[in-house]
Amino acid sequence: AAAAAGGAGQEKQLAPTLLSFFIYNPKLGPKEGEEEKKILFYHPNEVEKNEKIRNVGLCEAIVQFTRTFSPTKPAKSLHTQKNRQFFHEPEENFWMVMVVRNPIIEKHKDGKPLSHNILNSASAYTNILLSFLQDKVYSSVLQQCYSMYKLFNGTFLKAMEDGGVKVLKERLEKFFHRYLQTLHLQSCDLLDVFCGISFFPLDKMTYLKIQSFINRMEESLNIVKYTAFLYNDQLIWSGLEQDDMRILYKYLTTSLFPRHMEPELAGRDSPIRAEMPGNLQHYGRFLTGPLNLNDPEAKCRFPKIFVNTDDTYEELHLIVYKAMSAAVCFMIDASIPPTLEFCRKLDSIVGPQLTVLASDICEQYNINKRISGFEPQFKFIYFNHMNLAEKSTIHMRKTPSVSLASVHPDLMKILGDINSDFSRVDEDEEIIVKAMSDYWVVGKKSDQRELYVILNQKNANLIEVNEEVKKLCATQFNNIFFLD
Repeated sequence: AAAAAGGAGQEKQLAPTLLSFFIYNPKLGPKEGEEEKKILFYHPNEVEKNEKIRNVGLCEAIVQFTRTFSPTKPAKSLHTQKNRQFFHEPEENFWMVMVVRNPIIEKHKDGKPLSHNILNSASAYTNILLSFLQDKVYSSVLQQCYSMYKLFNGTFLKAMEDGGVKVLKERLEKFFHRYLQTLHLQSCDLLDVFCGISFFPLDKMTYLKIQSFINRMEESLNIVKYTAFLYNDQLIWSGLEQDDMRILYKYLTTSLFPRHMEPELAGRDSPIRAEMPGNLQHYGRFLTGPLNLNDPEAKCRFPKIFVNTDDTYEELHLIVYKAMSAAVCFMIDASIPPTLEFCRKLDSIVGPQLTVLASDICEQYNINKRISGFEPQFKFIYFNHMNLAEKSTIHMRKTPSVSLASVHPDLMKILGDINSDFSRVDEDEEIIVKAMSDYWVVGKKSDQRELYVILNQKNANLIEVNEEVKKLCATQFNNIFFLD
């Protein structure tokens, strides 16, 4: 939280924090005295039983009350002076609730909070900083909590079928106890609303090489059902449905890959000569599964994931294998346990080819970069709703614990506001905002695509800003049609 000195006193900005998170089903404890049975998960667990019951009851009442005005769309969020509550019903009668403390300003004098602390005054909550907390961002975070749970556990209903309330409670406890620790609400922004996928730019020839590699691998390792191929944390190819891939992509890029960063290989994608003698040395290794293939006792345990849960409900093992900056995910039917022999076969087939492919991609990418020159110093976010493609020059790196947005939170807030305006109408439109600082913010929405540009041009006028954005569209999005 940023502390800013002001005259004799000091102001300290306290970021929004997660106060509580719970999941309940009103049908499980319908009678008086049985209210506790409704609660399937509650964080923090230390909270006294009656308070849990009271908080769940309040949420139930709010949802029921708002249903009278809008039977199909009950409450999404509730604003109070000190916090905001977000509601989500991912499956019938299963409600998830997230309570977030509003960001606040604390005034200090001589290192101590003032006795008439601004924390206790309504203005601290309702003033400037309240607007930082955007409903859409946190509603999206809550929905992603469910999607991530479902990716690794399947639906709530499936757990009930497998072993009733007891099994569901166990699964929720095991998953959310760890997952909620990775929620860093202060660094959530517009990218969490999009939950998009960053695609790696490739020329046709290299793309065909990858396509041919995937076909060969799926043929050699015939138990593979789906494959996804990533390079530098960006997606190149996926055989999964869009919604499943977007949440798997989020897991890979914000959780699995950062845990396996290789300092010794970082930035060392030097091309390896394909004409190496005999057994080509390779950099391939499993990110999920056995750590050491030479150990006969090595465990071939892979995480299970659940995809296509709406219709076919497939349970798969997730095998993630990486060589230098290239990673390939193989998904195989969970009813077939992968053996050590299969893992060794995969390593010997995939490793060398993926290593050569990784250096090919790196070489080709560097050539293309030299030809196209350096990217302009525009700060923008682009998102395409049709293929979930996302591109941001505002975020340097995005992991759950850190989102290095290179612009001020006020400007990120304006981007969120423009996005909220866009979502209220179906037509294409453009919004230009002059911020209090020297910044201009431009939002364009055209046929399922959205572009947000931030320009720092002190004395520019509307016409000049428009020209700059046109220039950006011509250089960065020359094959994408944006309405003028």
